[in-house]
Parts: sequence; structure tokens; C-alpha cells
Amino acid sequence: MSSPTPDTTERRGLYKAFAASLSGTSLEWYDFAVYSSAAALVFGDLFFPGSDPLTGTLQAFGTYAVGYIARPLGGIFFGRLGDVIGRKRVLVATLLLIGIATFFIGLLPTHAQAGALAPTLLVVLRFAQGVGVGGEWGGAVLLSSEFSQAGQRGFWASAAQVGPPLGTLMANGVLALLAGLLTEAQFLSWGWRLAFLLSAVLVAFGLLIRSKLEETPVFKELEARGDRPTAPVTEVLRTQRRPLIAAILARVGPDVLYAMFAVFVLTYATKELDLSRGQAVTAVLIGSACQVALIPFSGYLSDRYGRRLIYAIGALGGAVWSVVFFAIASSLGTLVLGVVVGLVFHSLMYGPQAAFVSEQFTARLRYTGSSLAYTFAGVIGGALAPLAFTYFLAKTGTGYVIAAYIVVACAVTMVGLRLGRAVVDDDLALNPA
Repeated sequence: MSSPTPDTTERRGLYKAFAASLSGTSLEWYDFAVYSSAAALVFGDLFFPGSDPLTGTLQAFGTYAVGYIARPLGGIFFGRLGDVIGRKRVLVATLLLIGIATFFIGLLPTHAQAGALAPTLLVVLRFAQGVGVGGEWGGAVLLSSEFSQAGQRGFWASAAQVGPPLGTLMANGVLALLAGLLTEAQFLSWGWRLAFLLSAVLVAFGLLIRSKLEETPVFKELEARGDRPTAPVTEVLRTQRRPLIAAILARVGPDVLYAMFAVFVLTYATKELDLSRGQAVTAVLIGSACQVALIPFSGYLSDRYGRRLIYAIGALGGAVWSVVFFAIASSLGTLVLGVVVGLVFHSLMYGPQAAFVSEQFTARLRYTGSSLAYTFAGVIGGALAPLAFTYFLAKTGTGYVIAAYIVVACAVTMVGLRLGRAVVDDDLALNPA
């Protein structure tokens, strides 16, 4: 039997990196969707009981926000380690941290069983999830992008970006299956736990892939020439300020657009359009299913026509469509149309995003820089947007103020694209000046 050629070996490494990247971010967003639903449906009663059910729900969503607040800490801690000891080892650690925390949420005692200890443990585990997620994205992006070849980085780096729609589909599929098989009493008693315990399957699959993965060629080269940083966070803040600002700003628009068309739209559809939650979820699931194919296709387009061009089309389209959406949304049909088109424009930004962000930073600081950009932009965009949308709708009674918020966020992204580098040479992509 003939031995594999170098090209075949490199290709196998790339496929493994793609699968490792995809599995980690899918787990992250599976957790995102399951926790969001559990916070709305059961956590208020089980962990924050009180005379006012709304107060309990708000407290449950407060634990959800803790995950976002913890992400920058994870970005700083694991981002630094990723540039010092390597991408692979750190990604095994982050996957374990996210998976173990998610699994143990499914085993937590309720307030009725353990008193104040129950919500305290929930907050601690949610914080641990956030720390793990903060270190996951930057490394997942680098896994696939640093294994890829010239002119293909946009497509292969998009593996990390397919995680949100795929994780959302898996989470809602599991919840729908449990709802169909169990009575409401059974789901509230123990059924919700299964959705968290099943995360162990994803963790096992991800660990199997990552344990067999080699270190990326870029980090191997850095090791060989002794060019690993000793204080990467400080160095990024001192020498990579413009790339960091560009990457943070470029991420704001996509995060806000996603918060609208995948998260807040559920509230808008049920409260303002008088549709059922099932109908609203169906619209989001259809849009998410489309994104599974659209995101890597957008990454591919960015390889052919440039990151900034495809990204900018998504930002401009998303800004315009947010206004159109509130003008036409009135029925299930127009809701589905609005969500699908909104997520199409999100895909045009989200597909090239991984490559665009990672290419802003020099190779020796890329894990740290990408992680910092991802986590801080997430707090500014993804964490605040649903709260702002809820506030504006309650105060004004119109969606056009929300649309204006999205327009501003997309304008911020355009500024980030203008500040960022347009990579045209693969050597520069690996080691930007």
C-alpha cells in the first residue's frame, strides 16, 4: 500500500480541523438555545420562585447575561494560552469546560430542594460556560483557517460560523422531541434536564476529533522559530489597537442583526403580531436551516470577491431590511419572509467574519486578538441588543426605533470594515504587518 502524499495528509488535516471547529461552536450554540428556552420556560419557577412569575423569569434571564459578561475573561485567559502553548490544547480545555458546565446544569437541585444554593450554583455554572465560550471561538476559527490554503480561508474559516444555526436547529429539535414525548408536568419535573445532559454527546464527539488533531501549521512555525509571545494581551493592546478596534466594530452589526432576527423576533411575533410561539420558532428554524448553507457560501464568495465587499453588502442590506421588516410584518408568511431575508444578510456578514477578524492580527497574537474582538463585541452587540429592543418597544410601541438601532449598528460595522485590512496576499494573511 502506498503512503499518503503530503497533499493528501494536509487535506485530511484540514477536514479534521473543519469538523473540530464546527463541533465546538455547535455545542456552544446548542447551549445558547437550550438555556434561553429553559430560562423562559422553567428556570424562573425552579430556581427563582416568588410571588411574581415575571420577576423569576427576569432573574433567570439575568443568569443568561452572566454568560456574556464572563466571555471577555475567557477571551483574555484562553486567548493568551492559545498564543503561548498552542491552539489544540486550549481548545480541548474550552470544550471540556463548556461541556462539563452544561452537563452539570442538568443535574442541579432546584430551589425547593436546596434553597438559595440552587440559583447560586446555576450562576456559577453559567459563568463557567461563558468563560469557556470566550476562549472557544478564536481557537475554533484558527483551527480551520490556519490549516487552509491560499484563496480558501474564507470558506474553511466559516466552519466556526455554522455553529449558531446548527446548534439552534439541534437544540430546538431536542426540545420539540421532548415536548412531543412528555407531558407538561414531566417536562417541568425532569424532562428539561435531558436537553442539558445530551450535550455530553456533542462533547464526546468534539473531544474525539480534537484529541486526534495536530497543531496548526502556523503555530508549529512560530514554535520552530521561537516567536511565541510572553505577554500577548499586553502586546495586542500596545501594538494591535487598530486591528482590534476594526474587528470589534465589524462584529457589532452581525451580532445586533442576529439578536433581532433569531432572538427578539420571537417576542415581537408573539406580543405584537399575535402569533403563537410555535409559529415564531418555526420562522427562526427555517431561517437557521438556510444559514447552514448560506454561511459557508458567503465565506466562499469572500474568497473570490473580497471579505470587505461581501461583508459590506450584508451590512447595507441588513440595515435596509430591518426597516422593511417592520413595515411588512403582519402575518406568519411575512414573518417567515422577514426572518429568512434578515438572516440571509446576516450570513453575508457572518460567513466572511471569521477570516476577516483573524486576518487582522499577526500570527503570533492571532488567538488573543481574535478572542478579545469576539468577546468584547459580543457584550456590546449581542448582550445589549435584546434588552434595548425590549425597552424601545415598550416605551415607543413601534418597531421603527428598533430598526434605527440596527441601522446604527450596521453603520458601526461599516466603520470597522473601513479601518480593517483587506487581505490580498496569503503571506500577509498569516503575518500581517
